[in-house]
Amino acid sequence: MNEAEHTTADDAVERVLRGAESKAGITRFGVTPAEALMAPGSDAAADSDTDGEQFDRDARAALRRVGGLSTELEDVTEVEYRQLRLENVVLIGVYSQGAQDEAENSMRELAALAETAGARVLDGVLQRRPHPDPSTYLGRGKVEELRHIVASLGADTVVADTELAPSQRRALEDAVKVKVIDRTAVILDIFSQHAKSREGKAQVELAQLEYLLPRLRGWGESMSRQAGGQVGGTGAGMGSRGPGETKIELDRRRIHSRMAKLRKQITGMKPAREAKRANRKRNAVPSVAIAGYTNAGKSSLLNRITGAGVLVENALFATLDATVRRNTTDDGRVYTIADTVGFVRNLPHQLVEAFRSTLEEVADSDLIVHVVDAAHPDPAGQIATVRDVIGEVGARGIPELVVFNKADLVSPEDRLVLRGLEPGAIFASARTGEGVPEVLAAIGRMLPDPAVEIDLLVPYDRGDVVSMLHETGRVLSLDYLEDGTRIRALASPEQAAQLAEFTATSIGA
Repeated sequence: MNEAEHTTADDAVERVLRGAESKAGITRFGVTPAEALMAPGSDAAADSDTDGEQFDRDARAALRRVGGLSTELEDVTEVEYRQLRLENVVLIGVYSQGAQDEAENSMRELAALAETAGARVLDGVLQRRPHPDPSTYLGRGKVEELRHIVASLGADTVVADTELAPSQRRALEDAVKVKVIDRTAVILDIFSQHAKSREGKAQVELAQLEYLLPRLRGWGESMSRQAGGQVGGTGAGMGSRGPGETKIELDRRRIHSRMAKLRKQITGMKPAREAKRANRKRNAVPSVAIAGYTNAGKSSLLNRITGAGVLVENALFATLDATVRRNTTDDGRVYTIADTVGFVRNLPHQLVEAFRSTLEEVADSDLIVHVVDAAHPDPAGQIATVRDVIGEVGARGIPELVVFNKADLVSPEDRLVLRGLEPGAIFASARTGEGVPEVLAAIGRMLPDPAVEIDLLVPYDRGDVVSMLHETGRVLSLDYLEDGTRIRALASPEQAAQLAEFTATSIGA
């Protein structure tokens, strides 16, 4: 091929390439330098139909991120995160014939629990049947109906108004295709969010592990560490022999170890509490415990009485750690008053066990102020629930003062009904202050009087003895004589023994 033929072939190839590039939207600039073409004021730059800055194909096709547009918060607490990312839940429950009102009240309470935990309740479903279905809790037809409800509402969680057996939860999850939890799990979740003290966190974790232990679920053979030989006829053989524990066995062992460590920690915190209580008893300081249903206004009442500054929130289980404050009766006697964790119907047994140390404030008190939400639709149910838990911690024999709180929210007709429930109760409002003086006066009357009457002649240089009797005893008479102060008072047997050196006469009460 001569030189002219070569030139003609090259020109043909060039024309083909230019035509293909033109169809593809690619502009070629030949041998003209790009800097010269794009230089300011050049004709090439003025006449060019390019988009200016050129990129390779990969660069043009790549996604470009724009900074500063993310609304995701980085430093948020778990409670704030749950409030930002609310779960959409559907509630389910089962009730027997004649128990519809009670079931609806329980369902409303479950809705409040779910909202406190950080969820948004979309719907609630109740089924009437003698007993829950042993396999799926609801009947087969209702489970299918529930699946359609969940799908149509876009819910991502189903919450059962009872404690589900592990097999029921798994079967229900497989049927409705979303996460299924029960009432106990919701309460534990709230406790884990609200626990602040070291002891409270340990108690919550112990309760969570006790709940989790029987509900561990294996996720297939890939999680197993136990194999060897011709296992199950699969021919696993060499290289597959693990340490001999399955993953679920390993998890159970770790949970047991962690539970033992937590129990040891909680037991180690007990002597400090007992020392404080023993010191109060030695000084003959009576104790009052405020107990009641969750969100009944116990912390608000404590703040109104003592100015304690305890967290007050319109949420369930806002108080998990006992708060003890000092107060004085009208006649000058000093006593302690403690705010305790609230109770709820169907309170998980593992929570009662885990919080037994906190509930010891109730069991060791001299008087229980039982606060009831007067505006609640089922105050009788609240009273029965609280008394059941008080009985579980061995405090049934302690004197009880019932206070109907939130009295500013109830009508006179409702007060008559409540008076029929508890004839000796006091109506009060921690928000407005109504009835609080009556509560304080009743506490002063119901606190136990010291058991021994003493008659002392105290030298004038021992004013501390007179001051102590004013604070911890009940002073009956006071005379100022030449040799000292003659004081008749009621005191504890321990104090009577300590003050025997000043005794003029001692009369057993």
